[in-house]
Amino acid sequence: MSLSLAIRKSFNAANPPVVVRKAIKSGLLLWRMPTSAGRILPDFLIIGGQRCGTTSLYNNLVSHPCVMPSLFKEIRYFDINYRKGEYWYRAHFPSKQGMDLAGESQGGRVITGEASPSYIFDPHAPRRIKGLLPDVRLILMLRNPVDRAYSHYYHSVRYWGEKLSFADAVEQEAERLNGEYEKLLNDENYYSRNRIRYSYITRGIYANQLACWLKIFTLSEILILKSEDYKSHPEVTYRRVFDSLGLPEWKVPYSRDYNIAQYPPMDPVTKEKLYVFFEPHNQRLYELVGRDFRWEEEC
Repeated sequence: MSLSLAIRKSFNAANPPVVVRKAIKSGLLLWRMPTSAGRILPDFLIIGGQRCGTTSLYNNLVSHPCVMPSLFKEIRYFDINYRKGEYWYRAHFPSKQGMDLAGESQGGRVITGEASPSYIFDPHAPRRIKGLLPDVRLILMLRNPVDRAYSHYYHSVRYWGEKLSFADAVEQEAERLNGEYEKLLNDENYYSRNRIRYSYITRGIYANQLACWLKIFTLSEILILKSEDYKSHPEVTYRRVFDSLGLPEWKVPYSRDYNIAQYPPMDPVTKEKLYVFFEPHNQRLYELVGRDFRWEEEC
């Protein structure tokens, strides 16, 4: 097991408070910064989406013997941490020497990458990524937007103290986010707390977000996965990912689910309204990617 993977596993297992987590991360990065010049940039990025299973996908993906993990799964360099610079970003990844040694031990190519599901939602991320990583492989996991919104809502309840009911939060989303996207477009350094926390519906309009990326990347550069397929047949999804990344076939020894939460069933009236709302947006997505995800059949 690599040192980075051991650190990440022990860090996740301990699950320290947020303040402690931030202090540990800062200390580790400060220690690694002097060696940034000798560290490599990622071969792949999992760019989204939030609450779609990216943590499980990434944590199981880096158990492949030919994949070395980043220091932490979610770096968020290309959106909220971009001002910290390339050397700060490099500090999260293995050294070239370490990668070479790993490649020799595996008798082939070894790669590394990170997973920041917020990237898909940031309009500046595609250009920034293309500028630094022109040949990077992108992976995008999409979930039924109705289920994703409900999961996102309870995430906000747990971590950010959301006080509104789900129905009221959906009703007030437009007011909460009013003008935030325009501010972000006009100021690359603008941090929109409301857009990050309360974009339950907006994040599920995947066609709008993906269209922004397809101005910079081609569809062939993005592996698009369906979250429900991953949940029902993870081995098929991993084969697709390994093939996309040029990795040898390998059986994930323990396909664990991460960030699983329990919450009550959604109100049927609210659920029906959301399916009606998302139907035209889903159709635009299907046309954009040339694939029907059939989320409407899950209603």
